[in-house]
Order: sequence, then structure tokens, then C-alpha cells
Amino acid sequence: MSKEPIIINAPASKSLSHRTLIAAALANGVSEISSILDSDDITRTRGCLTACGANIVEQDGKLIVTGMESGPKGGNADGKHKDEEPHELFMHESGTTCRLMTAVAAAGHGSFKVHGAQRMHERPMAELVAALKNLGSTFDFAEKEGHLPFIMTSKGYTAKTVEITLEESSQYLSGLLLGAPLADHETRITVTGKKAVSWPYVALTLRIMEDFKVGFEVEIKKGNKWQAVPWRSVKVVSPGKIRFIVKPTGYDPTHYRVEGDWSNASYFLAAGAVGRRPVLIKGLAADSLQGDRAIMDILSQMGASIKVTFSGILVEPSTLRGVTVDMSRCPDLVPTVSAAAAFATSPTTITNVAHLRIKETDRLEACAMEVGRTETETEIVDDSIIIRPGKLRNGHSIDFTTYGDHRMAMSMSLFQLAGIDVILDNPDCVNKSFPGFWKEWKKITG
Repeated sequence: MSKEPIIINAPASKSLSHRTLIAAALANGVSEISSILDSDDITRTRGCLTACGANIVEQDGKLIVTGMESGPKGGNADGKHKDEEPHELFMHESGTTCRLMTAVAAAGHGSFKVHGAQRMHERPMAELVAALKNLGSTFDFAEKEGHLPFIMTSKGYTAKTVEITLEESSQYLSGLLLGAPLADHETRITVTGKKAVSWPYVALTLRIMEDFKVGFEVEIKKGNKWQAVPWRSVKVVSPGKIRFIVKPTGYDPTHYRVEGDWSNASYFLAAGAVGRRPVLIKGLAADSLQGDRAIMDILSQMGASIKVTFSGILVEPSTLRGVTVDMSRCPDLVPTVSAAAAFATSPTTITNVAHLRIKETDRLEACAMEVGRTETETEIVDDSIIIRPGKLRNGHSIDFTTYGDHRMAMSMSLFQLAGIDVILDNPDCVNKSFPGFWKEWKKITG
């Protein structure tokens, strides 16, 4: 068995690519963005920003972004052309684009037609819609209230305060944060609800806002008083006890390089642990704010040998054991961990992931169903999934359903490393976030 590591180059972060592109498009000037992810989802965000008035061109492998002069513009933005059609914001199946761009467009002026693929029309938007109504936007729903498709008409963020929950998605808050610097007054955003999921994604939003010179403060409630704290010090969010004061600074144009994506690197990190050869992943920041950096900690808890080197993150073949792990902060890793858990010697329980049911598919049910095809026993209990390893049969051929979900396709591919002939019904769905996946994956399986 060769001990030479397989070298994988991590793609650019999808989460940071969305946010960087939005910040650059909202800046009044020209920004140069390098190493941005080229994927279906980022193409949707780019298209929405162009519809709102940004100019984005490719040049020497970089994106040159000329921002909007006075925020997003929809149909009849100046109030003088009432017959003008709403500007079209087509989300296809990108939930991130939908939530971020709807909130950002609401910070502009005019009417916008917000729609997407059928699955996008099924995913909830009521929480965000309610917040945007409170900020001054109006909505005309074509089908079901609180869902796409709808016509949104906006006059900017006219109110000074708004509340939002993080129970369904942190992207609602991120969208409001990205839109708030365009207001002509300070905007106070308070987190309410019973629980908060996916906080690290909000931290990524704050990082991009800071890098593009947006003024904001994060305040924590201690007793009966609100106290400003460094935003990087916030690790856990308690609804009712955190709020954001965003100043009307706008964005400064910035030259920016997007770091590597821990979410899409997770399949290769897991491959290093469950396969037969070490894997070295390059382009990742070991101190990243990305929540999916947690894959390194989770695999380590399972017994994987992981080393941070000057060359990259090195993962060596290991005997894995089951763990109990709360993955509310890193839900996109659940398919990866579910598949890796099937290789372990004892059961794994993944908790606090009910919000997986409103992803590209019901990912909780999908993980249980597809991992279960390998003679691994799976069970969903409330907001948790339990994986009880069986015997992964070498030479066995299995037809897996991807549900059109990129993360299901990439994570189920791990079973090839058990000698299983993995047959996917829609391998091309990886283009949503990682068009180069199969080229890199051949290095693992070849």
C-alpha cells in the first residue's frame, strides 16, 4: 500500500463566494475578486446582482465588479415608470441566493419578481418575509403566502428596528445584515425565537462586512443591560440576548481573495480517514471561521489521524469509532458524517439537525434512506439520526438516489472506498457547488 498522500486542491468557499460577491456589488466603486467559486449557485447570485444593477465581468481568471451607485434597483425604482416590469431574481435551487438576495434587494428600491425551481417554491420564507414587511417592503404572492414566487416592492429599509429568528436558517439574519448598511439610518436587528442554528455562517457574513469596511456592533444582553462585545468572541447565540447595530456606512470597494471551502473539502477529509491512502488537502485555512471546519474535529473524535502541516491538512487511514455529536452549527456536514459513520466500529448519533428537513431535499430522511442501502441500520429520532454500522460488502453494487442534492451525491461516493460500486441517479447535481468534484474524486478512487 502506497503511503504517498493523494493531493487535493480545495475549491473556493461557496459561503464566502456568495457574500464577497454581494458586498462587492453593493460597494460604490470597483472591486477585484479572485479565487471565487464557479458553480451553479454562485451563478444565480451573480445573475441576481446584475439584475439589481451591478456590472460583473471576468478578466484574467478574476471577477471585476462595478458596484451599484445607490443600491439595488428594481422595476420603477424612481417611481416614474409605473408600467416597467419587475426586475427578475431567479434563484433556481439556491437557498443561499434566495435568502440573501431577497433581503439585499429589499434594501433597494423598486419591484422584484422573486422565483425559482419548484423545490425552491416549497422551501419556507415566511420568517424573512415578515421581517422585510416590518422594514417596509410589500409582497404579492402568486401561489402560497410566505413562499416563492412573489413580487416584492421596496423603498429601502424604512424602519430602524427588526426582529428575526434563526430557528429555520441563519441566512435570514445574514441577508438582513448585508442589506442594512444601505439604509439611511442605523438598523437594529435582534435575534428572537427558541433556538439559533448555524451561527458560524453569520460570523462569515460579519467577516465580509468588516473586510468591506461596514460599520456595525454586536451587543450581548447581560442582566438588563446591552453590552457591546467583539463579534469574534461570540461562539453561542442565545435568542433574546444578542442584537446587531448596523451603521449606514455602505460598503467600500475591496480587492479580495476567497479562501478554500471546508464544506466541499469534507468529502476528501473523510476519504483520507476511511480509505487506504493518506489525503492532503491544500487551500484550507486551519483557523477559518467557516462552521464546517468542524469536520476536522468530528473526524478526530471518531479516531481519525489529522495533521495540520505547512503543505495542507493531512488525513491518514484510521479505524473510526462512533460518536454522539451536536451538528446544529454545521448541518451541511451531516451527509458526510453519516456516510463516514457507516465505516465505524460502533454507532454514531447526530443531534439537533431538524433544520435539515428544509434543505435542497429533506436531508435528514435522505441520509437515513441512502446510508441504509449499505446494510447500515439508520434511525431518525426527533431531530437526530442514528447510524449503526453493519458490514460494507466489497463488490456490492448499490443504486443511490441523490434527490438532486449535491451534498448527497458527494457523500454517498465515499462508499466506493469500501469497494462498493456506487451508482448515482444524478451525478451532475454536484455542479451546484463543486463542478470540479468528479475530476478531483478520480484522484481518490483511481
